[in-house]
Amino acid sequence: MTKKLVIVESPTKAKTISKFLPKDYKVESSYGHVRDLPKSQLGVDVENNYEPKYVTPRKSQKQVTHLKELALKCDEVILASDEDREGEAIAWHLGQILQAKTDKRKTKVNEALKAKQLPISRIVFHEITKSAIEDALKNPRKILNHLVDAQQARRVLDRLVGYKLSPFLWQKVAKGLSAGRVQSVALRLIVDRENEIRAFNPQEYWSIDVQLANQAKAEFISFLFKIDDQKLDRLSIESEIRANEINKDLEKASYKISHIKKTETRKHPSPPFTTSTLQQQAASRLRFSAKKTMMLAQSLYENGHITYMRTDSFNLSAESLTAAKNYIHNTFGQQYALEQPRRFKNKSKLSQEAHEAIRPTKVTSPEEIGLASPDEAKLYQLIWQRFIASQMPSALFDSTQIEIIANGEKEYTLKTNGLTLKFDGYLKVYPTKFQERELPELNESDALDLIKVISEQHFTEPPARYNEAKLIKTLEEFGIGRPSTYVPIISVIQARNYAEKDAGRFKPTEIGEMVIKLLIEHFPQIVDVNFTAELEGKLDKVAEGETDWREIIGDFYIPFSKLLEEKLEDVEKEVADEKTDEKCEKCGKDMVIKFGRFGKFLACTGFPECKTTKTLDKKHEPKETGFNCPECPEGKILEKTTHRRNKTFWGCSNYPDCDFATWTNPNEETPVARTEEEKEKAREKAAKRKARKK
Repeated sequence: MTKKLVIVESPTKAKTISKFLPKDYKVESSYGHVRDLPKSQLGVDVENNYEPKYVTPRKSQKQVTHLKELALKCDEVILASDEDREGEAIAWHLGQILQAKTDKRKTKVNEALKAKQLPISRIVFHEITKSAIEDALKNPRKILNHLVDAQQARRVLDRLVGYKLSPFLWQKVAKGLSAGRVQSVALRLIVDRENEIRAFNPQEYWSIDVQLANQAKAEFISFLFKIDDQKLDRLSIESEIRANEINKDLEKASYKISHIKKTETRKHPSPPFTTSTLQQQAASRLRFSAKKTMMLAQSLYENGHITYMRTDSFNLSAESLTAAKNYIHNTFGQQYALEQPRRFKNKSKLSQEAHEAIRPTKVTSPEEIGLASPDEAKLYQLIWQRFIASQMPSALFDSTQIEIIANGEKEYTLKTNGLTLKFDGYLKVYPTKFQERELPELNESDALDLIKVISEQHFTEPPARYNEAKLIKTLEEFGIGRPSTYVPIISVIQARNYAEKDAGRFKPTEIGEMVIKLLIEHFPQIVDVNFTAELEGKLDKVAEGETDWREIIGDFYIPFSKLLEEKLEDVEKEVADEKTDEKCEKCGKDMVIKFGRFGKFLACTGFPECKTTKTLDKKHEPKETGFNCPECPEGKILEKTTHRRNKTFWGCSNYPDCDFATWTNPNEETPVARTEEEKEKAREKAAKRKARKK
């Protein structure tokens, strides 16, 4: 008989852990969260101190039953979910279920669990290795309720904002819209940046470089730095006329070196990765999206190759530092090994729990580990390089700064800089971009010959749109979001059609800009960066056990609900229908431009009798295929695109009268009429989707 049941979140994690445990342990997966707020209702009793109403999702019910049955056969349950707020909440929910504290049904299993009162313990670890698992089992602890409370507080806050604010957007703009608490702030950053770009006026400016040569005819470039005693900034030379005046004087001037300064400069290695810096560097170096990076990192963690991948800590264990030092000494030589380990201080506003940074579980090189997935291998190599580099010496450079005086009608000061690598240090394993620039032999008071003056016109450029890496970095700098939330934030604003990518950078959609405009006008706190950051700080106080979570909810919700009530009473449609000259192809009535969750579209004024609509977005315009509909005599098969995910499907031109649709390209397989049973199933699915939207 199995004596101990260990429960983790994923089957991959379960499989890896089971390798390190004796036969009297059974390792099972919960497949993520086993309880959540219901999708079909608010799920928070605001009249009863914001008590959440948890339910077991349908997809989890079978596994929950299985875990209950296994628990009855065991003497002890060990909850080994991840050591963060989400993991602690999963452990707490499992504990509630396995002690039959949540299910009021008097089933045999529930009654048996109540009678048995299984001992339940909690273990945590930063890496899935034999030593880490054994150490965790020797040091079990209780579930930390303050971490659970912090997760509950975030979940309840997000639910109250999303479910309460959405009806306001439905009445103001269009049905189907929604507003998230943290996602709305991220969207505002994107919209604000777009407004900056629109308002930007390019400004002309000129740069002036001077090509010079020493007495040995060795040439180099210097740049104009000062005129008389006036230092120049980037925009000081504002016109071609001014640039030409300076050029003419420089062409007549005499040149002499006035000062040479030689120094040794250091370039220090970056800390080992946190979640956000891993996402940023994977985007920059590997062109991975944040979502892909986390998917690969999750796999590496669950297979025991790296430490936990959701962290904002730079901490490294003493064992890992010793292993890194020995590896560096043996592989690269003593000059590359530090006498004392390098430690880094966290810079983020509110570093969460005391995790380690992301590092390899062993100092095994990428070549030795032999990962089957090329992308996993690339990400592992990046993590390995960053970790090893963090424990290597700084790179040393010889830096030379030279000032040159040019005497014409005015006195001009020019500068040139040289940089050469003296000792590569950490760059040996983690190359970063730098530009070496060797200068010829130069001495103070040397006279120089003018080769030519180079003036170039420039224009200031607007700020760049956010890419994923920059958006994550900005959110982190503001103290918004946490390691587990960056990917969901980015995913949600795209899934809701509030922002889209243009050449890899976020651009707000028309509907996204409309939502932010309304929220700024009516609910400014919801999209206020500082307010959201303060709220994140309060959630951290809950996680530290310093604040009651219900108090935080009340402080936010009471004024928010009063304001919402006022706005809903005084609500008027923000976007009126626009008249057009177009007539409906089916009934002949006027078509108008309406605003929906995916932007503007044409709709018949004969609705609901006539449900004809047409897209105004050319990329979503249906295309003829030349195939007839197999289910109605007049219908033609059209190639269409879904609005949410831009997926291609094929459907009848007579929709909604004919609802034939298929994901199969008719050019590859001739469309076939569905059976009555298939039609009925399709209609049931459509009805359920419609019900969920209400």
